[in-house]
Amino acid sequence: MRAAMADAPLGDDVFRDDPSVLALEQYAARLLGKEAALYVPTGTMANQIALRVHCRHGDELIAHRRCHIFNYETGAAAALAGVQVRTIDSDDGSMSPEAIVAQLRLTEDTHVANTALVAFENTHNACGGKVLDQAQLDESVSVVKAHGVAVHLDGARLANAAAASGLKFNQLAASFDTVSLCLSKGLGAPVGSILAGDSTRIKTALRYRKMYGGGMRQAGVLAAAGLYALEHHCDRLADDHRRARQLAAFLDSHTGVTADQPQTNLVYFTLADDHPLSDDEFLERLLERGVSLHGGGRRFRAALHLDVSDDDLQQAIDAFGAVL
Repeated sequence: MRAAMADAPLGDDVFRDDPSVLALEQYAARLLGKEAALYVPTGTMANQIALRVHCRHGDELIAHRRCHIFNYETGAAAALAGVQVRTIDSDDGSMSPEAIVAQLRLTEDTHVANTALVAFENTHNACGGKVLDQAQLDESVSVVKAHGVAVHLDGARLANAAAASGLKFNQLAASFDTVSLCLSKGLGAPVGSILAGDSTRIKTALRYRKMYGGGMRQAGVLAAAGLYALEHHCDRLADDHRRARQLAAFLDSHTGVTADQPQTNLVYFTLADDHPLSDDEFLERLLERGVSLHGGGRRFRAALHLDVSDDDLQQAIDAFGAVL
């Protein structure tokens, strides 16, 4: 990947003449089955640009209560897009057609915000890295579109969904007007995400990328890493999923620890309330042994990715064993 970055031909992407960025965008568009794609610095920017493309200030977005757009993008839907969010909850990240229809607001009543967009997340991070059921997802999207409402997919970890489900990227993305895809995380690129859709929407997205400060001039040095990741690192995600299952099984074997069964690369687990270690003590002792986690409130997440080998996994398991 570093060799690809060093050898990348460069131009000026703000003027749309960086050949490495254009090659990445064309490849990603074909992969996702869309007319066009746009390279942006982050997944958050990809999602927030999508909101601007689909919505006007004062519109409403329907999304899952635990989704990234609503919880982990610093209120940008409100601050940048002027969009308010109505949420639907479920244990697995799904939003059924019935639940969505119950929340849709399409009216001439000036007292309420109209629904302009419904956003899904696949895989769903906060629900344990779950892969959404494709049949239900397609049904939900079909119902939304029948009401004339646009649909966006936060596919930050769509590559993991493809690896776990056996479906191709374009099958997972087919129903959606726009889809984001993160090139870092498990795919291992240092920077960048893709926003894909039809050519008209992506042309509009380019304007918002500039507005949001996402024009990066000689961005091909980074885009080359993303292209390398898509070409070489998708199949190996199955190794991350295997390691996640190994780690979850080990954690679940300990008294006072309950681990969810992972579908992809994320391992969520819970410490019992009466476990002798506090959250801070638990995290500090693991960090002393080279293992870094997210979490709190007795709930934690471990992420397996490109830079965690089988040897690294064994080091992590040894560290968990020592601390627990």
